[in-house]
Amino acid sequence: MSIRAVVWDVDDTLFDYTTADREGMRAHLVAEGLLAGYGGAEEALARWREITEQQWGRFAAGEVDFVTQRRDRTRVFLGRPELTDAEADHWFQRYVTHYEAAWSLFPDVLPVLDALAESHRHAVLSNSSLVVQDRKLRVLGVHDRFEAILCAAELGVSKPEPDAFLAACDALGLPPHEVAYVGDHPEIDGRGAADAGLLSVWIDRGGVYATVDPPTGPRRIASLSELPALLGADTRFGAPSTFG
Repeated sequence: MSIRAVVWDVDDTLFDYTTADREGMRAHLVAEGLLAGYGGAEEALARWREITEQQWGRFAAGEVDFVTQRRDRTRVFLGRPELTDAEADHWFQRYVTHYEAAWSLFPDVLPVLDALAESHRHAVLSNSSLVVQDRKLRVLGVHDRFEAILCAAELGVSKPEPDAFLAACDALGLPPHEVAYVGDHPEIDGRGAADAGLLSVWIDRGGVYATVDPPTGPRRIASLSELPALLGADTRFGAPSTFG
């Protein structure tokens, strides 16, 4: 059976989130005069990323909502649990201003979307919120490339739960075996999509997951430029799974 659609993760798949977050937070810390409390920018950035992953995990597990995890990231990072919601929101929004100034697509994104524009349908499935990702895709100029944009905050279920991936398939009106999912996280995206019955493609750009052993299920690629050939092999020749 041929692959008729591609569902995409956003952050660190299409959008260079890691760089934008790093550069945005660096600029924010300088503007807020907060670097003095750390051994340097890299130490502060590592702490921010650690807290982000912790709080995001709480959101993904359904323990808190999307806005609460943002506020808690701010409170924990600053060591100020007494911050009101409004104070935490204002601090985070000042960070967002710097973060958005660093937004960019990866250079392999537009070429692959162009290459697959006529042959495949496209949608987005993200563990973020629609408010965040809808605006991001518009600013980056690719919003109209996607038939559907689904996010965990509105779905009420997060990757790697099968229902998240199946919701994307339902939005396209296609069975899972006719849909490919492309994401950067080997477990949340890679194994999750494979377990849900989609053709799972793990885009491993050599970042924080570069040393992770490939999980069973997803195909592993180093650049999105490899995707058209992979989908072509699957749709025309039924090539066996590889882990590259």
